[in-house]
Amino acid sequence: MRTLRQRMAEDMVPLGDGSSDDEAKWEEQQIKKAVKLSQEICDDASVCKYQPTKPKFDTSVSLPPVNLEIVKKRLTERITSLQDVHCAHQREYEKYMENIESSKMSVQELEKSSDAALNYKFYRAMKTYAENLINCLNEKLKDINELEWAVHALLQQRAVRVSKRRQEELKNESAYIQHLTSGNDKPTKGGMEGDEKPQVLEMCEHRRTCRRQAREQSGEGDHHEGLSSDEELTPTEVGEFQKSKDNVLEDSRKIFEDVHADFCDIRKILLKFQEWKKKFPDSYCDAYISFCLPKLLNPLIRVQLISWNPLENFTELEEMPWFRAIEEFSDAENVSESKRDDDHDKEVLPRVIEKTILPKITAFVKSVWDPLSTSQTKNLVQLCNNIFGKQILSKNESSRAREDLMNTLVLRMKKSVEEDVFIPLYPKSTVEDKSSLRSKFQERRFWSAVKLLSNVVLWDGIVQEDKLRDLGLSKLLNRYLLLNILNTPLGPDNIEKCKKVVACLPERWFQDLKGGSTLPELLNFSQHLLQCARALHKDNHSDETKEVLLLLVKTGALHIVEDFIEEHKLEHLKAMIGK
Repeated sequence: MRTLRQRMAEDMVPLGDGSSDDEAKWEEQQIKKAVKLSQEICDDASVCKYQPTKPKFDTSVSLPPVNLEIVKKRLTERITSLQDVHCAHQREYEKYMENIESSKMSVQELEKSSDAALNYKFYRAMKTYAENLINCLNEKLKDINELEWAVHALLQQRAVRVSKRRQEELKNESAYIQHLTSGNDKPTKGGMEGDEKPQVLEMCEHRRTCRRQAREQSGEGDHHEGLSSDEELTPTEVGEFQKSKDNVLEDSRKIFEDVHADFCDIRKILLKFQEWKKKFPDSYCDAYISFCLPKLLNPLIRVQLISWNPLENFTELEEMPWFRAIEEFSDAENVSESKRDDDHDKEVLPRVIEKTILPKITAFVKSVWDPLSTSQTKNLVQLCNNIFGKQILSKNESSRAREDLMNTLVLRMKKSVEEDVFIPLYPKSTVEDKSSLRSKFQERRFWSAVKLLSNVVLWDGIVQEDKLRDLGLSKLLNRYLLLNILNTPLGPDNIEKCKKVVACLPERWFQDLKGGSTLPELLNFSQHLLQCARALHKDNHSDETKEVLLLLVKTGALHIVEDFIEEHKLEHLKAMIGK
């Protein structure tokens, strides 16, 4: 490679000895060369640009003639074509403008309604509310169960105490009478007033005396010893029970004191779901809310029922706040335009009754109810009649909860028949004296069994008839009561006992009888009435005979009455058969 100085020396005339003047001279020459070259390039380009191109015409080709009409025609055609294109563009423009206006209106409507955003917001809020509600109830469920169990345990303990005391007194009284009368048909001197009488029997006699005095003051008549339940507690026991119950109820009122009303008020909870149904009925039905509400409301209803005892101080379910709230929810009109066939809000209340109320009643029947108590039985029967008779639950509707209640009722009454009924059989000679201990004890036990029979048949129309007839007639009447009636001398006492037994039996049982025959379970009882009628007619007791025959008519034993009238030529008594 040559150096720059060497190339400079070759391109220029040597001027000296290579001083700085030589370098300047070389630079000047190079600049002149560059300027000259650029001018030559520009001159050549200008010549090429502005040199006119000479048209080349082919003289051998002849052109068509051109005149004014042809030019005018072509211009007109051109204008028409352009106008058509312009109209097409105009129509397309107008169409686009209409689409723009329509789109603007749609946007405005969507902005006003904001359906998607509002729907999402509502469902999001409802989901959060449901989750918080479920979490709240799950957290409180343990306390609810404990308080409910505590109240039920108090009631059960009181019921067990009364039952055990009754059985203990019955056993002690029977043993005491047997001890006093052993080896002798009459009690020893002093009888029940003797110093050897156990304290338990003294307390029992004291309660019996107090009840007798109360009946006398109230003017209540036609009462027999043994018809009372003997379920009174001592003041100490009543005070302890009430104190424990008040403590539990006070705790129950504090369960939801730290919870907002939206999560513990049944009415407000139902309003939330009612709003859902009003706004979005389809999703409401698709979510099966009507089937979820009974389980969701169960803990809240149980809290309100902690102090509820269906055996005492009967209260209509319709008067309870939770019942009215659910009833209003079920009866609320659906304001949405679309009414679906699978709307089951009407079934919320029956499902609540089935899932919450019936199991609670079943627990009372199993552990607290005393079938010997007429007041408890009437309250319970009235409650069940209200549930099954006022279309809250259909009598013909079969459900697991209903079957459990019916089976528990039958088992509890059967247990009472087996454990609470005891009618001793003494020789007639030992009970002829109505003031004797044996006679009084036997009479009390008989009338106690009659009271149980009347309480059992109160369930007619609720419990299956065949089961009631088995309990009341086969097990109670034929096994216990009839034996005592047969052992009672013929007379007013015997007739009164028979009349009380017949008065307990429902008339409905004898309405559809055919052939003039009574119920199979009453055949032995009917034969006893026939023997009584014959004995009374033989002794010329016409009025008493008519009373016995009327009892046979009430029990449906018409053929027995007809044969008796024909046998004894009592034509004047035929009129009673048609009654």
